Amino acid sequence: MSTAPQPHPGALAGIRVIDLTRVLGGPYCTQILGDHGAEVIKIEPPTGDETRGWGPPFRDGDASYFIGVNRNKQAMALDFTKPQARELLFRLLEDADVLVENFKAGTLERWGIGYEQTLRARFPKLIHARVSGFGSDGPLGGRVGYDAVIQGMAGLMSVNGERGGAPLRLGIPIVDLATGLNTAIGILMALIERGKSGLGQFVEASLFDSGVALLHPHLANYLLNHKTPGRTGSAHPNISPYDCFPTKTVPIFLAVGNDRQYALFCKSLGIEALIADPRFAANRDRVANRDALTALLQPVLDELDGHAIAERLLAEGVPCGPVLDLPDVIAHPQTIHREMVVHDGEYSGFGTPIKLSRTPGGVRSVPQKFGHATRAVLGKAGYTDAEIDQLVADGVAFTTRDGAP
Repeated sequence: MSTAPQPHPGALAGIRVIDLTRVLGGPYCTQILGDHGAEVIKIEPPTGDETRGWGPPFRDGDASYFIGVNRNKQAMALDFTKPQARELLFRLLEDADVLVENFKAGTLERWGIGYEQTLRARFPKLIHARVSGFGSDGPLGGRVGYDAVIQGMAGLMSVNGERGGAPLRLGIPIVDLATGLNTAIGILMALIERGKSGLGQFVEASLFDSGVALLHPHLANYLLNHKTPGRTGSAHPNISPYDCFPTKTVPIFLAVGNDRQYALFCKSLGIEALIADPRFAANRDRVANRDALTALLQPVLDELDGHAIAERLLAEGVPCGPVLDLPDVIAHPQTIHREMVVHDGEYSGFGTPIKLSRTPGGVRSVPQKFGHATRAVLGKAGYTDAEIDQLVADGVAFTTRDGAP
């Protein structure tokens, strides 16, 4: 599954992004922009993005966690505690479209580079996007937030886990990823609006806000019935049968969303009597009698091959699929066909899920080592070799040869 060079520069070609983010939400956002052609300059602190050390596994000293969300970026490093680095940032912002950062609220202001304080007047077309834990205002404004903490505080863990069991963290950093997506969407909205007004603006997406916004349908249910939702395992609170079921081979997830699909499902399994059963006539009946329906379905499914029945049901228009481990996902023909795992030399990563027909996105450059592009970026910004050498000697800028953290 090698990937060919992208034939088009991308939908965001010509957009320049200065990326000051670390960890996950921000880098995930800027990788999306880079995948689709934006020029992304990732500026790390002297210690580097901490996810470079979040392993094993590692490749050439960098952890998979970092490699997974930092392709299509030029990696440089500056120490913003020093005035020279802040002046250097101002020079880079002169022809930038977007600044993305996830500093703790007040940090940029303390350095004299806050949006309202400095950037808005100095760079009126600049879009300044911030990824934060709780937002910059409110009782918790400015506090540090991590994905798992927000999963708990935003209620996601309260509805995740087995029925009668303890709250459970989702196995992926869903809040960080959603915040990265929301930030990218906000940036694109601001770019579209700038085309009309000629002005930039401040964009903020917080983990807390994103976590709360992920609570559908539990939040919508509560706002209507005022019943505190609980944990239901893999079952859906509003739909049945919508759950994970064991089979003779692999578990399957069955997601019957309407009465037509339910009838098709019953006919396919040879249990037509359950179609007319008044306990299961409509979805609301099936939800009310979920346990009784499951008790009738499970003995039938126990005798079937999960892969075969899932393929048959899908072909007949009933949402169903086997529950696969990652090796099976990677080897799946659909994964391969949709190029959702891509390779470039030693680099491997997930493909872009955003498919554009004329301006495709994809891998344009692999994740770079700490400080790899510092000299190239500074040279393009007009600094001479001697000036760059002095910035490096003064501990303002850092390059690969200075030694990765």
